[in-house]
Amino acid sequence: MNHVCRRVAVVVMTLMIAVWMLAGCGSTKQLKDGFYTAEMSEFSHGWEEYLIIQVKDNKIVSAEFNARNESGFIKAWDNTYMKDMMSEQGTYPNQYTRMYVQQLIDGQADMEVDIVTGASHSGQNFEKLAAAVLKQAAAGDSATVVVE
Repeated sequence: MNHVCRRVAVVVMTLMIAVWMLAGCGSTKQLKDGFYTAEMSEFSHGWEEYLIIQVKDNKIVSAEFNARNESGFIKAWDNTYMKDMMSEQGTYPNQYTRMYVQQLIDGQADMEVDIVTGASHSGQNFEKLAAAVLKQAAAGDSATVVVE
């Protein structure tokens, strides 16, 4: 009986160590509560993309990825642009921006962006913007970051 108890204890200890090690495999980056913003340094085809995240309790709880023109009009609100892009690319800003944001919220600091076909340029910019806001959130620096 003593031999069985030792084996059970070894199995339990092994499982506890495995769980502890797996818990440590996640992101070690600590994010500070607040709002963090990054924007592209230049307008592309009349639009400047930006990303804003909100962090609470070391977790991204909300995010907005979009683009604005020089007057501040939001790309996802442009119905003509949406119709043209949908017919040519099979996607549109209000769709792909939400997809990118969902990937960020689901993956948190360890996310990998799955680029949306027809919105690859925006996807590449999203990756840059996400890296910038995550860096700011880790530092607790709420200054807007301009990304090249």
